[in-house]
Parts: sequence; structure tokens; C-alpha cells
Amino acid sequence: MELPDFGRHLAARWRRQRLGGHLEGLARLDLPRLDSLLGIEDIKKTLETNTRQFVAGLPANDALLWGGRGTGKSSLVKALLHAYADEGLRLVEIDSQAILDLPEILAAIAEADAEEKYRFLLFCDDLSFGSDDPAYRSLKSLLDGGVEARPSNVLLYATSNRRHLLPRHFSDNEEYHRHGEEIIAGETAEEKISLSERFGLWLGFYPFDQKQYLAIVRQHLQLLNNDDSENEWREEALRWALQRGSRSGRVAQHFARHWVGSRGLQDPA
Repeated sequence: MELPDFGRHLAARWRRQRLGGHLEGLARLDLPRLDSLLGIEDIKKTLETNTRQFVAGLPANDALLWGGRGTGKSSLVKALLHAYADEGLRLVEIDSQAILDLPEILAAIAEADAEEKYRFLLFCDDLSFGSDDPAYRSLKSLLDGGVEARPSNVLLYATSNRRHLLPRHFSDNEEYHRHGEEIIAGETAEEKISLSERFGLWLGFYPFDQKQYLAIVRQHLQLLNNDDSENEWREEALRWALQRGSRSGRVAQHFARHWVGSRGLQDPA
């Protein structure tokens, strides 16, 4: 299978097959700009700084971005690719089960980038594992460092809806025991908690309150060149969020598109 040309492709996807897999270059990408991601300034600054370190060949950390749907986790990673592609940043998209193929993936990256011109983000969107999923041990080895060293030009960024990547069960509580005044976690519970903590950066994305949500709606409307007053759209924006059960950045952006598009039909230029 032909390897992607990372001079032409900013990103590739690992395609799993019954026997192994291969890297497939992605020709069409949807990459937002960093300044279009609103309401997550502190997180954005932290991850951008880490990415700049990585691109510059300096020490940098793997990162886990966790939180609810539509809060900007995957958009932030894609926006960083947009911002730093000209400096050699590239992205390889993998799914949770592809974690089992990490040795093959790293070998394919090394073969495609024999001269080590680029810096690669392994990007796993919506990472989570079942209780008996063998893939999490491969991830643990990547994060901790196995016998074979990881290439210095590869970093892992993952997103998850879960704060802890392994499901926790009520039976795990039976392993807790008391030592004096200290509560000690059992081996199973400790392992489930500690997997997330093996990421050097652990960034939480939280739902916006009403004031933040309305401010982000306003910013998205302005980006679409709409200057309607808040009194005109406020109640409909709140109703839009209520119907979707979330006040996330994605919901705010979708409402802004709805508002501007529907108004345009009512009053065409």
C-alpha cells in the first residue's frame, strides 16, 4: 500500500484491516481557526503552548482532553494543525481499537517520514475502553514508555467524554480499605483511575453557564456579520439550547447559523 506524502497531506488516517492496516492520506480537511474557538481561552493557551514546544523540538506532554459533547475538544486539536502545519506539524487520526496497532502505526509513520521532516500528533477522538479491552494496555505502554522507545517526533492527543478512560463499577468499591485515617484504593480501582493520569496534560472542558453561552452566541453572530441586538435573538437562543440539552460552543455556533440563515431567507439582500 502506498504511503501518504506528508508534503501534500497535512493529515492521514490509520485504516485497520483484518491483517494489519495502512496509513491513508486525507485530501479534504475541515480545520477551524484557533480564533474561532470561543470560551475556552485558558485551555487553548495551555495546549497551544504544549504544541509549540513539540513543534520546536522541545520536551512536550501527551494530552487528554475530556468533557461533554460539543465543547470544542476535537476542534481545538484540528485548529492547532491548521495553525502549525507550515511549521511541520502533521496529524494521524486513529480510533480506540487502533491502539492495538501502535507498533505498526509508528513504523508506518517512520517509513513515510524517513528524513524526519515532520512532527506528528497521533489523534484519537472519543477514546474509551471496555472493562476487558486489551487496547488500554497498549496505550499504557505508549504513555509509560515500553522497552522500545517512542519516536521523539510523535505525541498523543486524545479526547474522551469520560474523565477516567476505563468504566468504573460498583464492585470496585469493595477493594477500598482503610489504613488508619487514610482510604486506600484497591488494585483494580487504582489502575482505572491512573490510566488518565499518565497523560502529562489533563484538560477538562465544562458546559457554559447561561451568560457565557449567550456571549458566545453573540460572537458567532458577529463572525457571520450579523449585528441584531440581543433582545431580538436571546429567547430563541435559550430555547435552542434547552431543546438540545446543552449550552456548548457547538450549540451556540449551530444557533448562530440557524438565526442568520433563517433571517436571510426572510429578508434577502
